[in-house]
Amino acid sequence: MFTELKQLLARRSLTITVAALANEHLRVNVVPHSLPEDQKVNEQIKYSHKDQVTAVPDEAIKALTTPLTITGTAEEIDAQFPAILSQYVESHVTLQQTFDRASSEISDAVKAIDERNKNKTKEKTAKSKQEEKTTKSQSETKTDETLPLWWTNNSAPAPGTPSSTSETIALAEVPSENKEAQQ
Repeated sequence: MFTELKQLLARRSLTITVAALANEHLRVNVVPHSLPEDQKVNEQIKYSHKDQVTAVPDEAIKALTTPLTITGTAEEIDAQFPAILSQYVESHVTLQQTFDRASSEISDAVKAIDERNKNKTKEKTAKSKQEEKTTKSQSETKTDETLPLWWTNNSAPAPGTPSSTSETIALAEVPSENKEAQQ
């Protein structure tokens, strides 16, 4: 009996109860105990990951502590218990391996999501820095390439040009000899 339980006992403790029933029948219960690690599988999924990573259902966690119950006469239990116990332990070990693999995959998924988010943040930071540099260089180029205000604003006269029509008329009336002297 304990040879069959050896694999299960390596991972978790058990409670075995034997009770006498009417008509010389016995009931044997093998109950695996829960472990703190069982509940921690879903704790690694943070609130920010709940939309991207599926949690292990509570039913699957509770399945790790599903008891085995056998009822029969002492002779029947002696004859069948080792085979039934072997099947139970085998299925429990398979379930535990699946549970461990799911826990590992959840952990890997959470790490991958965190890494991806970290890289996105780095890319956004690098992109915004690049945009700042581009904006600065464009603004510097624009200030160097811009024309003086008097070239772009019709209301402001260019330097050295008459600011009103009366000055233009006065310059036009000056004899050509005086114009050469003024220049």
